[in-house]
Amino acid sequence: MAAIGAIEKAKVLVVGDSGVGKTSVVHLICHNEPCHNPSATIGCSVEVKLHEFRAGTPAERDYFLELWDIGGSSSHRNSRSIFYHQVHGIILVHDLTNRKSHQNLHKWLAEVLNKDTDTTNNGNEFDPETFAGNQIPILVIGTKADSAASLRETKISRTSSIAEECGADELHLDSMNTKYLAPGSTNAVKLTKFFDKVIERRYSGNQGHISPLQTKRVWKSSHMD
Repeated sequence: MAAIGAIEKAKVLVVGDSGVGKTSVVHLICHNEPCHNPSATIGCSVEVKLHEFRAGTPAERDYFLELWDIGGSSSHRNSRSIFYHQVHGIILVHDLTNRKSHQNLHKWLAEVLNKDTDTTNNGNEFDPETFAGNQIPILVIGTKADSAASLRETKISRTSSIAEECGADELHLDSMNTKYLAPGSTNAVKLTKFFDKVIERRYSGNQGHISPLQTKRVWKSSHMD
């Protein structure tokens, strides 16, 4: 593995309604273990995952992926845009037992893509035409799979319009059970594919050379998400 200082990085936003389990998802992805006492996020909390880009190929290389867990409270909507710059990937998280949280993913995506728009008007209305030119890789994650009734889970899976519109993969998991991201599982393969796309996105305009992102931890606090 390359020296820590030589490992380059990319930024992934993790967004969704408050309480859907974003913090637990990020913890599971980064540490491969459940987060038994998640604290809610006020503002933003950043976790880092070491990712093997194109693992098993001659192009294999290590990268750091910064997962920016964005607090979902509506009271912070007007200040969240400061976190939406220099983004190379977006993870949209919803609760499989809460249909409204799935419907709201359109608003979250619009909020990120329209970060420079006045949100007091229609800045958070999802416009398919606006998304049409988007090149940022997107992954949709449904949480609390073990709690979701089979019928409802199947229905959400069939009608996951946001994933279809984005051409994104979608995976369902229970953040308290590591089996959902077991090596070689369908979910793990989808996650790896997404992270590889994020790295490729980060490199796309720079002929394989990127400067470190000017990032820092901000507003890390305790409460439940």
